[in-house]
Amino acid sequence: MTAPCFKIEKDYAAPVVGVDEAGRGPLAGPVVAAAVILDRKRCPRGIDDSKKLCFEVRESLYGKLRQVARIGVGIASVEEIDRYNILWATMLAMTRAVEALGIAPGMVLVDGNRCPNWSYPSTAIIGGDAKSRSIAAASIVAKVTRDRMMTDYCDQHPGYNWRSNKGYGTPDHRAALDRLGPTPLHRRTFAPVKQHLLDL
Repeated sequence: MTAPCFKIEKDYAAPVVGVDEAGRGPLAGPVVAAAVILDRKRCPRGIDDSKKLCFEVRESLYGKLRQVARIGVGIASVEEIDRYNILWATMLAMTRAVEALGIAPGMVLVDGNRCPNWSYPSTAIIGGDAKSRSIAAASIVAKVTRDRMMTDYCDQHPGYNWRSNKGYGTPDHRAALDRLGPTPLHRRTFAPVKQHLLDL
């Protein structure tokens, strides 16, 4: 696998904050955002887009990042997703993540094509987790945090296999939704869940 080439952060004033989210697409569970400020002198090796990393590597890097990076996590609940829609709930989670850092950023780099409506100096970067080491680190923190949440929820709501599918609309999850119905953690504005509620 080719190592990513992270150069973009050198163009901005420190502290540079990378922001990414996990959980925009699932049928159940919250959306989670992470904001990360890396210590360039103590940056763990192997940081990459979380989707390109196996479970063991993600977990290892997450543990290392918790020791050497400044991290903020923001969560938007299922209720907020249904109230505001997934885009604006994601923006809310990102805002909460940056606020949780407790420090004024020099620049916030956001993965995607838009930034939240905030006062921070920021820029959106499409494919940012392949261009910014801080965004890639944020993608790891966001994914591991959300995956662990869904594993805990799986114990509370057995039958949907969230430990494996993390709330995404996989065949086993959809079959369980048909068989068991929606839980309080299902997003009622998402089409498969909404249709199930209409069919009741």
